[in-house]
Amino acid sequence: MPNDYDSGRLNLPFVGIATFAKAPYVADWKALEADVAVLGAPFDFGTQYRSGARFGPRAVREASTLFSFGHAGAYDHEDDAVYLPASVRIADMGDADIVHTQTEASHANIETGVRAALAAGAMPVTIGGDHSVNIPCINAFEGQAPIHILQIDAHLDFVDERHGVRFGHGNPMRRAAEKDYVTGLTQVGIRNVSSTAREGYEDARKMGADILSVRQARALGPQAVIDRIPDDARVFVTIDIDAFCPSIAPGTGTPSHGGFLYYDVLEMLQALAKRNQVVGIDLVEVAPDYDPTGSTSILAAQVLLNFLGFIFHARGH
Repeated sequence: MPNDYDSGRLNLPFVGIATFAKAPYVADWKALEADVAVLGAPFDFGTQYRSGARFGPRAVREASTLFSFGHAGAYDHEDDAVYLPASVRIADMGDADIVHTQTEASHANIETGVRAALAAGAMPVTIGGDHSVNIPCINAFEGQAPIHILQIDAHLDFVDERHGVRFGHGNPMRRAAEKDYVTGLTQVGIRNVSSTAREGYEDARKMGADILSVRQARALGPQAVIDRIPDDARVFVTIDIDAFCPSIAPGTGTPSHGGFLYYDVLEMLQALAKRNQVVGIDLVEVAPDYDPTGSTSILAAQVLLNFLGFIFHARGH
């Protein structure tokens, strides 16, 4: 049977080690040579309700093997474009080491991984884990040029401190807004079940946040949402899987009905890739045990791979 492998192996999706999209695993972070470096951050001690996102990186990696057939890139007949050809080098860094019950130590290890990707000139793509892993991701950009954050999420995540907690999954956007190298936040998908009080919204806007609900984003349209981001901004994108409606993404700890559907998000990401420089991504809160179908993990993997395709196609790959 003919195939594209010099070894003669088919290498089907369910065979072998489940790295992200079956990309090479690079254990020595100092030896990274890649355009994209994928880091797992299996940390969920920041959750306030249902845990389980620690298994997200493994589930998303496994799901991503479904899309590993396109060895010469993936042809999109709607766009008449080939995305993620072999010239885009993706490496899987494995996971940051997690120290159970130790948020500070675990976050520090995640930050080390993201810094290693940046030092290698690769775009860091971090798979969580709960949304607190965004805190070390943003910390890793200290010393880099300023960034703007696009957050796609059901929740504002702008709590300063609750029950003495400052580094949980309700805090990351507040911690980001405090950074002098974060120029602003565009928070999209925020809806009426948010646990943030009115004062939280007021604080967020005072600290540079532009907040849109799902209905507001749909009324504007994908391009108009992205046009609210400054033209010349370098953008870090953080995607909480609960931004999607749980009818298509039930596998998360804090599901929120009324969320986005697939193309709502995909078209925003495509518009962003054409307009702004994307410098990093995290995708968080996939908790596979709440979704026996695996569709949430498949959605997460497909969003990441399509978004990467848009980014590098815009760069000429």
